[in-house]
Amino acid sequence: MTKDYFKEAAGYNLWANTIVCGWLEQINDEQWNREIISSFNSIQETVLHVISAENAWLQRFKKEPVEWLQSTYKGSKEDHIKLWKETSTELKAFIDAFDENELDTNLDFKRLNGDAYSMPFYQLFAHVVNHATYHRGQLVTMLRQAGFSGVGSTDLLGVYRKK
Repeated sequence: MTKDYFKEAAGYNLWANTIVCGWLEQINDEQWNREIISSFNSIQETVLHVISAENAWLQRFKKEPVEWLQSTYKGSKEDHIKLWKETSTELKAFIDAFDENELDTNLDFKRLNGDAYSMPFYQLFAHVVNHATYHRGQLVTMLRQAGFSGVGSTDLLGVYRKK
């Protein structure tokens, strides 16, 4: 894996998250907060989980203390959307500036439950993008269940077709 691959993956993540944020801007507060059975109980909770995970990984990458936003963040729908775009942009900037020679270097970190791990950056970068992709798929289903039909594709092929 090369740095170019991860720069492309981070660009895809930002592109797809921006599309989803556009959908979220179109739903009302009832849809945003409606209880829907999934990994998390609403669109809001699912979005906050993705933001929290991206933010936590960025903090780990920068060797900063991790603040798990899912347990503390109380912003509006608009605040969530703004924060998600900012976090995804910051992740892309971090990966863009990352030293390619460090991709195989392990990052020592602790999970939220305190368990210690050590994994190479390239695996963690892949995980962060894959994690967001998983939950974007859930959001498509949740949005449809909440009555929003304006969803479209966020598949990686969409980025490749634009090139």
